[in-house]
Amino acid sequence: MTTREYDVVVVGAGTAGCYAAATVAREGYDVALLERKPEEEGGHIACGDALKGASSFPDAIPKSKIEPAMTNTGVDHGRFEIPQEDTVLEIPVPGELAVIDRWEYGRAVIDGALDAGADIHFDTVVQDVHQADDGTVTGVRATHEGEPLDYEAEMVIDGAGALSILQDKVDFDGATFDTNVSYQQFCSAYREIVEIDEEPDWSDAIVFKPTEELGYLWYFPRTGTEINAGLGFQMNKEPMQLVEVLKEDLRTRAEFAGATVKDKLGAALPTRRPYDSAVAPGFVAIGDAAGHVNPTTGGGIPGAAKSAHWAAKIAVDAIADGDVSEANLWEYNRQVMTDFGKRFAAVDLYNIWGSAHDVDELVDIVTAVPGQQLVDAVSKGSSEMGLGLKLKTLIKTFGHWDALYEMYKVNKRATTLKDHYDRYPTDPGSFDAWRDARDDIMDEVYAISGADPKY
Repeated sequence: MTTREYDVVVVGAGTAGCYAAATVAREGYDVALLERKPEEEGGHIACGDALKGASSFPDAIPKSKIEPAMTNTGVDHGRFEIPQEDTVLEIPVPGELAVIDRWEYGRAVIDGALDAGADIHFDTVVQDVHQADDGTVTGVRATHEGEPLDYEAEMVIDGAGALSILQDKVDFDGATFDTNVSYQQFCSAYREIVEIDEEPDWSDAIVFKPTEELGYLWYFPRTGTEINAGLGFQMNKEPMQLVEVLKEDLRTRAEFAGATVKDKLGAALPTRRPYDSAVAPGFVAIGDAAGHVNPTTGGGIPGAAKSAHWAAKIAVDAIADGDVSEANLWEYNRQVMTDFGKRFAAVDLYNIWGSAHDVDELVDIVTAVPGQQLVDAVSKGSSEMGLGLKLKTLIKTFGHWDALYEMYKVNKRATTLKDHYDRYPTDPGSFDAWRDARDDIMDEVYAISGADPKY
Protein backbone atom coordinates (compact mmCIF):
# COMPACT_ATOMS: atom_id res chain seq x y z
CA MET A 1 0.00 0.00 0.00
CA THR A 2 1.27 3.48 -0.92
CA THR A 3 1.53 5.99 1.95
CA ARG A 4 1.59 9.75 1.38
CA GLU A 5 2.42 12.25 4.11
CA TYR A 6 1.08 15.80 4.41
CA ASP A 7 0.65 18.37 7.13
CA VAL A 8 -3.08 18.58 6.34
CA VAL A 9 -5.46 16.43 4.31
CA VAL A 10 -8.67 18.08 3.10
CA VAL A 11 -11.45 15.83 1.81
CA GLY A 12 -13.80 17.22 -0.84
CA ALA A 13 -13.03 19.85 -3.50
CA GLY A 14 -16.17 21.94 -3.14
CA THR A 15 -16.21 25.52 -1.91
CA ALA A 16 -15.23 24.58 1.64
CA GLY A 17 -12.49 22.15 0.67
CA CYS A 18 -10.91 24.50 -1.85
CA TYR A 19 -10.86 27.50 0.48
CA ALA A 20 -9.45 25.35 3.28
CA ALA A 21 -6.72 23.88 1.07
CA ALA A 22 -5.83 27.30 -0.35
CA THR A 23 -5.58 28.79 3.14
CA VAL A 24 -3.34 25.98 4.41
CA ALA A 25 -1.08 26.23 1.38
CA ARG A 26 -0.73 30.00 1.68
CA GLU A 27 0.35 29.50 5.29
CA GLY A 28 3.28 27.45 3.96
CA TYR A 29 2.07 23.96 4.89
CA ASP A 30 1.80 20.87 2.69
CA VAL A 31 -1.83 20.05 1.94
CA ALA A 32 -3.53 17.36 -0.13
CA LEU A 33 -7.06 18.03 -1.42
CA LEU A 34 -8.84 14.74 -2.17
CA GLU A 35 -11.73 14.72 -4.64
CA ARG A 36 -13.72 11.63 -5.57
CA LYS A 37 -14.72 12.93 -9.03
CA PRO A 38 -12.46 12.71 -12.07
CA GLU A 39 -10.69 15.91 -13.10
CA GLU A 40 -13.08 16.60 -15.98
CA GLU A 41 -16.03 16.52 -13.53
CA GLY A 42 -14.32 18.59 -10.84
CA GLY A 43 -16.53 21.40 -9.55
CA HIS A 44 -19.74 19.90 -10.97
CA ILE A 45 -22.06 20.21 -7.99
CA ALA A 46 -25.85 20.60 -7.71
CA CYS A 47 -26.64 24.13 -6.55
CA GLY A 48 -29.26 26.84 -6.92
CA ASP A 49 -26.49 29.08 -8.30
CA ALA A 50 -27.37 32.20 -6.28
CA LEU A 51 -24.31 33.75 -4.64
CA LYS A 52 -24.45 36.52 -2.04
CA GLY A 53 -21.68 38.58 -0.52
CA ALA A 54 -18.69 37.29 -2.51
CA SER A 55 -16.71 40.46 -1.69
CA SER A 56 -16.51 39.28 1.93
CA PHE A 57 -15.03 35.88 1.05
CA PRO A 58 -11.52 35.07 2.31
CA ASP A 59 -8.74 36.22 -0.01
CA ALA A 60 -7.04 32.82 0.02
CA ILE A 61 -8.81 32.56 -3.35
CA PRO A 62 -9.02 36.08 -4.82
CA LYS A 63 -12.47 37.31 -5.83
CA SER A 64 -11.07 38.04 -9.29
CA LYS A 65 -10.68 34.27 -9.68
CA ILE A 66 -14.41 33.60 -9.31
CA GLU A 67 -15.82 36.74 -10.95
CA PRO A 68 -15.91 35.21 -14.47
CA ALA A 69 -18.37 32.59 -13.15
CA MET A 70 -20.80 35.35 -12.08
CA THR A 71 -22.96 35.24 -15.19
CA ASN A 72 -25.76 37.53 -13.95
CA THR A 73 -24.88 40.38 -11.60
CA GLY A 74 -28.05 42.31 -12.41
CA VAL A 75 -30.30 40.43 -9.98
CA ASP A 76 -31.44 42.65 -7.11
CA HIS A 77 -34.64 41.23 -5.65
CA GLY A 78 -36.64 38.14 -4.84
CA ARG A 79 -39.89 37.37 -6.64
CA PHE A 80 -42.19 35.22 -4.50
CA GLU A 81 -44.95 33.65 -6.58
CA ILE A 82 -48.01 32.68 -4.52
CA PRO A 83 -50.40 30.88 -6.90
CA GLN A 84 -52.89 30.11 -4.10
CA GLU A 85 -53.38 33.86 -3.67
CA ASP A 86 -52.76 34.81 -7.32
CA THR A 87 -50.08 37.11 -5.90
CA VAL A 88 -46.48 37.96 -6.65
CA LEU A 89 -44.36 39.57 -3.94
CA GLU A 90 -41.40 41.63 -5.15
CA ILE A 91 -38.94 41.93 -2.25
CA PRO A 92 -35.57 43.73 -2.47
CA VAL A 93 -32.57 41.62 -1.48
CA PRO A 94 -29.95 43.80 0.24
CA GLY A 95 -26.25 43.43 -0.44
CA GLU A 96 -24.18 41.98 -3.27
CA LEU A 97 -26.07 39.30 -5.21
CA ALA A 98 -25.24 37.33 -8.34
CA VAL A 99 -26.30 34.18 -10.16
CA ILE A 100 -23.36 32.03 -11.18
CA ASP A 101 -22.47 29.18 -13.49
CA ARG A 102 -21.79 26.73 -10.65
CA TRP A 103 -19.58 24.40 -12.68
CA GLU A 104 -17.42 27.30 -13.86
CA TYR A 105 -17.30 28.55 -10.28
CA GLY A 106 -16.34 25.07 -9.08
CA ARG A 107 -13.48 24.89 -11.56
CA ALA A 108 -12.41 28.39 -10.54
CA VAL A 109 -12.09 27.56 -6.84
CA ILE A 110 -10.21 24.35 -7.68
CA ASP A 111 -7.81 26.44 -9.78
CA GLY A 112 -7.58 28.87 -6.87
CA ALA A 113 -6.48 26.08 -4.54
CA LEU A 114 -3.93 24.91 -7.12
CA ASP A 115 -2.61 28.46 -7.54
CA ALA A 116 -2.15 28.67 -3.77
CA GLY A 117 0.02 25.54 -3.79
CA ALA A 118 -2.35 22.71 -2.81
CA ASP A 119 -1.90 19.22 -4.26
CA ILE A 120 -5.23 18.06 -5.72
CA HIS A 121 -5.84 14.33 -6.16
CA PHE A 122 -8.88 13.58 -8.34
CA ASP A 123 -10.51 10.14 -8.66
CA THR A 124 -9.64 9.58 -5.01
CA VAL A 125 -12.37 8.01 -2.89
CA VAL A 126 -11.94 8.19 0.88
CA GLN A 127 -13.18 5.04 2.60
CA ASP A 128 -11.91 5.19 6.17
CA VAL A 129 -9.95 7.24 8.69
CA HIS A 130 -6.91 6.50 10.82
CA GLN A 131 -7.03 7.23 14.54
CA ALA A 132 -4.40 6.96 17.25
CA ASP A 133 -5.10 5.11 20.50
CA ASP A 134 -6.10 8.41 22.17
CA GLY A 135 -8.71 9.09 19.46
CA THR A 136 -6.72 11.66 17.47
CA VAL A 137 -7.46 11.45 13.74
CA THR A 138 -4.14 10.93 11.95
CA GLY A 139 -5.12 10.48 8.31
CA VAL A 140 -7.43 8.72 5.89
CA ARG A 141 -7.52 5.59 3.76
CA ALA A 142 -8.57 5.99 0.14
CA THR A 143 -8.48 4.34 -3.27
CA HIS A 144 -7.38 5.79 -6.60
CA GLU A 145 -8.35 3.78 -9.68
CA GLY A 146 -8.57 0.69 -7.49
CA GLU A 147 -5.21 1.25 -5.81
CA PRO A 148 -5.34 1.56 -2.00
CA LEU A 149 -3.67 4.67 -0.56
CA ASP A 150 -2.91 5.86 2.94
CA TYR A 151 -2.69 9.56 3.68
CA GLU A 152 -0.99 10.47 6.96
CA ALA A 153 -1.48 13.99 8.32
CA GLU A 154 -1.33 16.14 11.42
CA MET A 155 -4.88 17.35 10.69
CA VAL A 156 -7.82 16.12 8.61
CA ILE A 157 -10.35 18.70 7.42
CA ASP A 158 -13.73 17.28 6.40
CA GLY A 159 -15.26 19.13 3.47
CA ALA A 160 -16.95 16.02 2.11
CA GLY A 161 -20.44 17.53 2.13
CA ALA A 162 -23.80 16.57 3.60
CA LEU A 163 -23.84 13.33 5.60
CA SER A 164 -20.08 12.97 5.16
CA ILE A 165 -18.78 9.40 5.21
CA LEU A 166 -15.84 10.51 7.34
CA GLN A 167 -18.18 11.17 10.24
CA ASP A 168 -19.46 7.60 9.99
CA LYS A 169 -15.88 6.36 10.30
CA VAL A 170 -14.45 8.54 13.09
CA ASP A 171 -14.93 7.26 16.63
CA PHE A 172 -16.11 10.41 18.44
CA ASP A 173 -16.34 8.75 21.83
CA GLY A 174 -15.18 11.28 24.41
CA ALA A 175 -15.22 14.20 21.94
CA THR A 176 -17.73 17.05 21.76
CA PHE A 177 -18.24 16.63 18.00
CA ASP A 178 -21.96 16.84 17.21
CA THR A 179 -23.35 13.38 16.44
CA ASN A 180 -26.99 14.42 16.86
CA VAL A 181 -27.44 14.24 13.09
CA SER A 182 -30.10 12.41 11.06
CA TYR A 183 -31.42 12.45 7.50
CA GLN A 184 -34.61 14.13 8.75
CA GLN A 185 -32.60 17.31 9.29
CA PHE A 186 -31.74 17.44 5.60
CA CYS A 187 -33.38 18.46 2.36
CA SER A 188 -33.42 16.57 -0.92
CA ALA A 189 -32.99 18.87 -3.92
CA TYR A 190 -32.91 18.59 -7.70
CA ARG A 191 -32.13 21.13 -10.39
CA GLU A 192 -31.96 21.44 -14.15
CA ILE A 193 -30.15 24.01 -16.27
CA VAL A 194 -32.72 25.02 -18.87
CA GLU A 195 -32.17 27.07 -22.04
CA ILE A 196 -35.19 29.13 -23.17
CA ASP A 197 -35.81 31.12 -26.35
CA GLU A 198 -36.47 34.62 -24.97
CA GLU A 199 -35.43 36.53 -21.89
CA PRO A 200 -38.22 36.48 -19.26
CA ASP A 201 -39.48 39.67 -17.65
CA TRP A 202 -38.02 38.48 -14.33
CA SER A 203 -34.38 38.15 -15.45
CA ASP A 204 -33.37 40.60 -12.70
CA ALA A 205 -34.91 38.47 -9.93
CA ILE A 206 -34.48 35.16 -8.17
CA VAL A 207 -37.89 33.48 -8.28
CA PHE A 208 -39.39 31.35 -5.50
CA LYS A 209 -42.65 29.39 -5.45
CA PRO A 210 -43.96 27.17 -2.62
CA THR A 211 -44.43 23.45 -3.17
CA GLU A 212 -47.26 21.39 -1.73
CA GLU A 213 -44.90 20.08 0.93
CA LEU A 214 -42.63 22.25 3.09
CA GLY A 215 -40.21 23.38 0.39
CA TYR A 216 -40.03 25.58 -2.68
CA LEU A 217 -39.43 25.70 -6.42
CA TRP A 218 -36.86 28.16 -7.70
CA TYR A 219 -36.04 29.80 -11.02
CA PHE A 220 -32.70 31.62 -10.97
CA PRO A 221 -31.58 33.28 -14.24
CA ARG A 222 -27.92 32.54 -14.94
CA THR A 223 -28.27 34.67 -18.08
CA GLY A 224 -31.22 36.11 -19.94
CA THR A 225 -32.02 32.72 -21.45
CA GLU A 226 -30.25 30.17 -19.23
CA ILE A 227 -32.25 29.35 -16.10
CA ASN A 228 -31.40 27.22 -13.07
CA ALA A 229 -34.76 25.58 -12.30
CA GLY A 230 -35.05 23.38 -9.24
CA LEU A 231 -36.83 22.45 -6.04
CA GLY A 232 -36.33 20.78 -2.71
CA PHE A 233 -38.28 19.28 0.17
CA GLN A 234 -37.64 18.43 3.80
CA MET A 235 -36.77 14.78 4.35
CA ASN A 236 -39.01 14.64 7.43
CA LYS A 237 -42.03 15.05 5.11
CA GLU A 238 -43.66 12.63 2.70
CA PRO A 239 -41.32 11.94 -0.25
CA MET A 240 -41.84 14.20 -3.27
CA GLN A 241 -41.25 13.11 -6.85
CA LEU A 242 -38.86 15.97 -7.48
CA VAL A 243 -38.34 15.47 -11.22
CA GLU A 244 -42.06 15.12 -11.95
CA VAL A 245 -43.07 18.10 -9.80
CA LEU A 246 -40.49 20.30 -11.55
CA LYS A 247 -41.57 19.09 -15.01
CA GLU A 248 -45.21 19.78 -14.21
CA ASP A 249 -44.47 23.32 -13.09
CA LEU A 250 -42.29 23.97 -16.13
CA ARG A 251 -45.19 22.89 -18.36
CA THR A 252 -47.40 25.58 -16.83
CA ARG A 253 -44.96 28.42 -17.57
CA ALA A 254 -45.17 29.91 -21.06
CA GLU A 255 -41.59 31.16 -20.98
CA PHE A 256 -40.35 27.55 -20.88
CA ALA A 257 -42.23 26.38 -23.99
CA GLY A 258 -39.76 24.57 -26.25
CA ALA A 259 -36.99 24.82 -23.66
CA THR A 260 -33.89 22.61 -23.78
CA VAL A 261 -32.48 20.91 -20.68
CA LYS A 262 -28.68 21.24 -20.64
CA ASP A 263 -27.83 19.58 -17.33
CA LYS A 264 -29.51 17.64 -14.51
CA LEU A 265 -28.25 17.05 -10.99
CA GLY A 266 -29.55 16.31 -7.50
CA ALA A 267 -28.14 16.49 -3.99
CA ALA A 268 -28.89 16.46 -0.29
CA LEU A 269 -28.15 19.50 1.84
CA PRO A 270 -28.46 20.30 5.54
CA THR A 271 -31.45 22.40 6.53
CA ARG A 272 -30.57 22.41 10.21
CA ARG A 273 -28.59 24.52 12.64
CA PRO A 274 -24.78 24.35 12.46
CA TYR A 275 -23.20 21.48 14.37
CA ASP A 276 -22.92 22.34 18.06
CA SER A 277 -19.25 21.36 17.82
CA ALA A 278 -17.41 20.57 14.61
CA VAL A 279 -14.03 19.67 16.12
CA ALA A 280 -12.42 16.52 17.51
CA PRO A 281 -8.73 15.74 18.10
CA GLY A 282 -6.99 16.11 14.73
CA PHE A 283 -10.29 16.65 12.91
CA VAL A 284 -12.42 19.63 11.81
CA ALA A 285 -15.60 19.69 9.69
CA ILE A 286 -16.45 22.61 7.40
CA GLY A 287 -19.22 23.78 5.07
CA ASP A 288 -22.09 21.35 4.43
CA ALA A 289 -20.26 18.69 6.46
CA ALA A 290 -20.80 20.87 9.53
CA GLY A 291 -24.31 22.16 8.72
CA HIS A 292 -23.07 25.59 7.60
CA VAL A 293 -26.08 26.27 5.36
CA ASN A 294 -28.95 28.72 5.77
CA PRO A 295 -31.65 26.22 6.80
CA THR A 296 -34.45 28.16 5.10
CA THR A 297 -32.93 29.21 1.78
CA GLY A 298 -30.37 26.42 1.42
CA GLY A 299 -27.62 28.96 0.67
CA GLY A 300 -24.30 27.42 1.67
CA ILE A 301 -21.45 28.96 -0.35
CA PRO A 302 -20.65 31.93 1.95
CA GLY A 303 -20.70 29.80 5.11
CA ALA A 304 -18.51 27.19 3.43
CA ALA A 305 -15.88 29.72 2.36
CA LYS A 306 -15.71 31.46 5.73
CA SER A 307 -15.75 28.35 7.89
CA ALA A 308 -13.07 26.72 5.74
CA HIS A 309 -10.75 29.69 6.13
CA TRP A 310 -11.22 29.85 9.89
CA ALA A 311 -10.76 26.09 10.27
CA ALA A 312 -7.59 26.05 8.17
CA LYS A 313 -6.03 28.96 10.07
CA ILE A 314 -6.72 27.31 13.40
CA ALA A 315 -5.53 23.93 12.12
CA VAL A 316 -2.13 25.24 11.06
CA ASP A 317 -1.78 27.16 14.33
CA ALA A 318 -2.48 23.91 16.18
CA ILE A 319 0.15 22.09 14.11
CA ALA A 320 2.65 24.85 14.88
CA ASP A 321 1.83 24.43 18.59
CA GLY A 322 2.30 20.66 18.34
CA ASP A 323 -1.18 20.34 19.86
CA VAL A 324 -4.14 19.29 17.69
CA SER A 325 -6.38 18.55 20.66
CA GLU A 326 -10.03 19.49 20.73
CA ALA A 327 -9.32 22.31 23.17
CA ASN A 328 -6.69 23.82 20.88
CA LEU A 329 -9.10 23.72 17.92
CA TRP A 330 -12.03 25.07 19.93
CA GLU A 331 -11.76 28.68 18.78
CA TYR A 332 -13.04 27.54 15.38
CA ASN A 333 -16.37 26.60 16.96
CA ARG A 334 -16.63 29.96 18.69
CA GLN A 335 -15.89 31.89 15.50
CA VAL A 336 -18.62 30.06 13.58
CA MET A 337 -21.26 30.30 16.31
CA THR A 338 -20.81 34.01 17.01
CA ASP A 339 -20.83 34.86 13.30
CA PHE A 340 -23.27 33.21 10.87
CA GLY A 341 -23.91 30.26 13.21
CA LYS A 342 -26.18 32.23 15.51
CA ARG A 343 -28.22 33.52 12.55
CA PHE A 344 -28.64 30.06 11.04
CA ALA A 345 -29.66 28.58 14.40
CA ALA A 346 -32.29 31.31 14.77
CA VAL A 347 -33.57 30.87 11.21
CA ASP A 348 -34.00 27.16 11.90
CA LEU A 349 -36.67 28.01 14.49
CA TYR A 350 -38.94 29.18 11.65
CA ASN A 351 -38.43 25.83 9.88
CA ILE A 352 -39.45 24.07 13.08
CA TRP A 353 -42.48 26.30 13.54
CA GLY A 354 -43.46 25.86 9.89
CA SER A 355 -43.34 22.08 10.15
CA ALA A 356 -46.34 22.20 12.49
CA HIS A 357 -48.54 24.11 9.98
CA ASP A 358 -49.92 23.26 6.56
CA VAL A 359 -48.59 25.02 3.48
CA ASP A 360 -51.78 26.99 2.74
CA GLU A 361 -51.74 28.59 6.19
CA LEU A 362 -48.04 29.40 5.86
CA VAL A 363 -48.66 30.97 2.45
CA ASP A 364 -51.44 33.16 3.87
CA ILE A 365 -49.15 34.39 6.64
CA VAL A 366 -46.12 34.92 4.39
CA THR A 367 -48.28 36.89 1.96
CA ALA A 368 -49.38 39.18 4.79
CA VAL A 369 -45.97 39.75 6.41
CA PRO A 370 -44.24 42.92 5.08
CA GLY A 371 -41.41 42.11 2.69
CA GLN A 372 -38.52 43.56 4.68
CA GLN A 373 -39.59 41.72 7.82
CA LEU A 374 -39.77 38.49 5.82
CA VAL A 375 -36.25 39.03 4.46
CA ASP A 376 -34.94 39.81 7.96
CA ALA A 377 -36.47 36.64 9.41
CA VAL A 378 -35.05 34.43 6.66
CA SER A 379 -31.58 36.00 6.53
CA LYS A 380 -31.00 37.30 10.07
CA GLY A 381 -33.17 34.99 12.15
CA SER A 382 -35.37 37.72 13.66
CA SER A 383 -37.23 40.87 12.67
CA GLU A 384 -39.04 43.87 14.11
CA MET A 385 -41.97 45.95 12.90
CA GLY A 386 -43.68 49.12 14.08
CA LEU A 387 -47.23 49.42 15.42
CA GLY A 388 -48.70 50.43 12.07
CA LEU A 389 -47.25 47.40 10.28
CA LYS A 390 -48.40 45.14 13.10
CA LEU A 391 -51.98 46.38 12.75
CA LYS A 392 -51.94 45.94 8.96
CA THR A 393 -50.55 42.44 9.34
CA LEU A 394 -53.23 41.54 11.89
CA ILE A 395 -55.96 42.67 9.50
CA LYS A 396 -54.51 40.71 6.57
CA THR A 397 -54.07 37.53 8.63
CA PHE A 398 -57.60 37.38 10.05
CA GLY A 399 -58.37 33.73 10.68
CA HIS A 400 -54.73 32.87 11.38
CA TRP A 401 -54.16 34.90 14.54
CA ASP A 402 -53.25 31.86 16.65
CA ALA A 403 -50.53 30.88 14.21
CA LEU A 404 -49.37 34.48 13.89
CA TYR A 405 -49.10 34.78 17.66
CA GLU A 406 -47.04 31.59 17.69
CA MET A 407 -44.78 33.13 15.05
CA TYR A 408 -44.44 36.26 17.18
CA LYS A 409 -43.36 34.18 20.17
CA VAL A 410 -40.94 32.16 18.02
CA ASN A 411 -39.45 35.44 16.77
CA LYS A 412 -38.80 36.46 20.39
CA ARG A 413 -37.13 33.11 21.09
CA ALA A 414 -35.02 33.59 17.96
CA THR A 415 -33.61 36.80 19.44
CA THR A 416 -32.97 35.03 22.74
CA LEU A 417 -31.24 32.19 20.90
CA LYS A 418 -28.95 34.53 18.99
CA ASP A 419 -27.94 36.18 22.24
CA HIS A 420 -27.19 32.76 23.70
CA TYR A 421 -24.98 31.85 20.73
CA ASP A 422 -23.06 35.06 21.33
CA ARG A 423 -22.13 33.49 24.67
CA TYR A 424 -20.76 30.32 23.09
CA PRO A 425 -18.08 28.99 25.47
CA THR A 426 -14.41 29.73 24.95
CA ASP A 427 -13.37 26.19 25.94
CA PRO A 428 -14.88 22.69 25.94
CA GLY A 429 -15.26 22.69 29.73
CA SER A 430 -18.30 24.99 29.60
CA PHE A 431 -19.85 23.34 26.54
CA ASP A 432 -22.33 21.02 28.28
CA ALA A 433 -23.82 23.86 30.35
CA TRP A 434 -24.14 26.06 27.25
CA ARG A 435 -25.85 23.29 25.31
CA ASP A 436 -28.26 22.51 28.17
CA ALA A 437 -29.32 26.17 28.31
CA ARG A 438 -29.76 26.24 24.51
CA ASP A 439 -31.91 23.11 24.69
CA ASP A 440 -34.14 24.84 27.25
CA ILE A 441 -34.83 27.56 24.66
CA MET A 442 -35.56 24.88 22.07
CA ASP A 443 -38.02 23.18 24.43
CA GLU A 444 -39.90 26.48 24.64
CA VAL A 445 -40.07 26.62 20.83
CA TYR A 446 -41.42 23.07 20.62
CA ALA A 447 -44.01 23.89 23.27
CA ILE A 448 -45.09 27.05 21.41
CA SER A 449 -45.29 25.44 17.99
CA GLY A 450 -46.40 21.91 18.81
CA ALA A 451 -43.75 20.69 16.37
CA ASP A 452 -41.99 17.38 16.81
CA PRO A 453 -38.46 17.80 18.20
CA LYS A 454 -35.96 18.12 15.37
CA TYR A 455 -32.88 17.18 17.38
